[in-house]
Amino acid sequence: MFALSATDLDGWLAAYLYPFFRMLALFSSAPLLSHASVPVRVRIGLALLITVIVAPTLAAMPAISPYSGAGVLLIVQQLLVGVALGFSLQVVFAAAELAGDMIGLQMGLSFASFIDPQRNEQTPIVGSFLGLLMMLLFFTINGHLLLIGALADSFASLPVGVDGLHWMEWRRLVGAGAQVFSFGLQIALPVIAALILANLALGVLTRSAPQLNLFAVGFPVTLMVGMLVLLLVMPHLMPVLERVLESGFRVLAR
Repeated sequence: MFALSATDLDGWLAAYLYPFFRMLALFSSAPLLSHASVPVRVRIGLALLITVIVAPTLAAMPAISPYSGAGVLLIVQQLLVGVALGFSLQVVFAAAELAGDMIGLQMGLSFASFIDPQRNEQTPIVGSFLGLLMMLLFFTINGHLLLIGALADSFASLPVGVDGLHWMEWRRLVGAGAQVFSFGLQIALPVIAALILANLALGVLTRSAPQLNLFAVGFPVTLMVGMLVLLLVMPHLMPVLERVLESGFRVLAR
């Protein structure tokens, strides 16, 4: 007669439930998948599908009932790890949007914005443009597959356990958040440098010809210079965005 105990049920449930929560947290915080246009059912279904595929290849999960206090602690741990993994890639997209915001501010396009359906707020148009470029580059290098691979590898570097969070390098994660400004400045530096030179030239021109209306001439000049330089640096901008994206994956792997 086939006998099934409560311990066996808890073991089978833990083998799939703990990885499921980590994957669900990642898909709820990672770029693109966390967008408001992606339904919650799609995220849950995708997390469930990948859990069914990946869970049998993982090491044995701790024999802790998900209904116990320690089990709840493990579920919270998996949620934290998944959110941290997603945040490490959100930093890269935030850097691209920050670079666009700085460029738009120097060009005089700080007022040019539209409603972002993800955040339900006004977003500068240049930042959204660079964010779309980063999104296309993400799919070009198969970033979604790299993300799933890094998620599967995270169970080896951050195993499911009561003391698993001791392996989490929270300072490295905070340092990755600080790199938003560094990466953003690297991306926007050529356009900002050209706009600063244009503003200096306008300042010298205004001093030599005081009757010149700076507000009537300065805005079209800075706008045209910014658009022209952005167009010229676009072929050289993609390798920079790719290096920034690769740095985000390195942080995720660590």
